[in-house]
Amino acid sequence: MSLSKAAIRILSQLAYLVKQIHPSDFVKPSDTLSGSTIGQHIRHTLEFFICFEQGFKEGVINYDKRRHDESMQMEKVVSLEAIHRSIAFITDLQHNKPLKLEVGYDLANDDYITVNTNANRELVYNIEHAVHHMAIIKIGVREIAPYVKLDHDFGIAASTVRYSLAGVSSSKP
Repeated sequence: MSLSKAAIRILSQLAYLVKQIHPSDFVKPSDTLSGSTIGQHIRHTLEFFICFEQGFKEGVINYDKRRHDESMQMEKVVSLEAIHRSIAFITDLQHNKPLKLEVGYDLANDDYITVNTNANRELVYNIEHAVHHMAIIKIGVREIAPYVKLDHDFGIAASTVRYSLAGVSSSKP
């Protein structure tokens, strides 16, 4: 499976969840998730894809400078629009290109270090980041909205799915 197809599959899984969940459950704080909501985790995940798209166009990606758009975590329709925009961008992504990634780890100021990266590497990062948050989202869905149907591999890394399909069982992630 290509990187684009993998990313689109993940985004489509998120869209399927958002379409099913009741608006009140989308914004309901989860005790298991330390008071955060499913909507907040979906917003966070989508904003990384949005930063990737903006950075691709500008040549510099900075995930720290995401908008934290509260409407995306409160309104299902806004999340769905963001998902569809991200799918369209990834569908049209025809080539890998060199990019710069700005990262900042200083807690006291906004000093950034710039590292070389490329579009494929950032798409990989977005896929891995999304799967991680989808695992968290799945925990919240089980608590708040158990009526939501999720794919069997929702929030599970492809390597773990392959490992499971090989017939090997393990209690470790």
